[in-house]
Amino acid sequence: QGAFIEQVIRPTGLIDPPCLIRPTEHQVDDLIHECLEAAKKNQRVLVTTLTKKMAEALTEYFAEAGIKASYIHSDVDTLERIEIIRELRLGTYDVLIGINLLREGLDIPECALVAILDADKEGYLRSKTSLIQTIGRAARNVEGRAILYADRITKSMQGAMDENDRRREKQQAYNVTHGITPETIKKSIADVLGSIYEKDYVTVPRYESSELSGKERKKHMDKLRKQMIEAATNLEFEAAARLRDEIQALEAEELGL
Repeated sequence: QGAFIEQVIRPTGLIDPPCLIRPTEHQVDDLIHECLEAAKKNQRVLVTTLTKKMAEALTEYFAEAGIKASYIHSDVDTLERIEIIRELRLGTYDVLIGINLLREGLDIPECALVAILDADKEGYLRSKTSLIQTIGRAARNVEGRAILYADRITKSMQGAMDENDRRREKQQAYNVTHGITPETIKKSIADVLGSIYEKDYVTVPRYESSELSGKERKKHMDKLRKQMIEAATNLEFEAAARLRDEIQALEAEELGL
């Protein structure tokens, strides 16, 4: 019979972020303070809400408070999300607000704070598994923290925090045993798109104008568009971005630009 192996130890020594519980009353004002403090340290913040309306309203409210923020949800074009995530890493934005941040493939070492609004509202987005994974978005940064805004501790919250504490204890013990001092993951942002999905690559063949006839060019571009849509549907943002760039390059050649 096969054996299940638990993979919770990180060779880097990075420890899952500590979780803080704060009341929902004045949660937005408290979060604004946290975001401003994070921005001073050149850190990024991920905020998860329960509704699209809340994500959009919060982004506007943050802007009025002098915080550079953007939002992503299902109504935002998939390829546009690539640019938003790219700009977050580059520092164009300090805060990214979303509903289901688990599906965005976020790998942002600069993220030192994950804030979960209305964490005590039971449901898919606030289930034990979702909370564990969302909290883990801050695990790439040695200063990572997670703040759960809630007026009561639900079964899901308690389960997520217990698991988080268990993982922290195992990692800390591993670090002591092996003499590891955890450090924030450092990844170049010269090519930020390449870091969103670091393991998802696609090789796009490039052709010079002279190599393709008008009919062949159209056929090739149609094929690239199909691949781009498929990659975007599968949330392979980096692959989709590369394909998009190749299409734009071919279009520019066709126009003689």
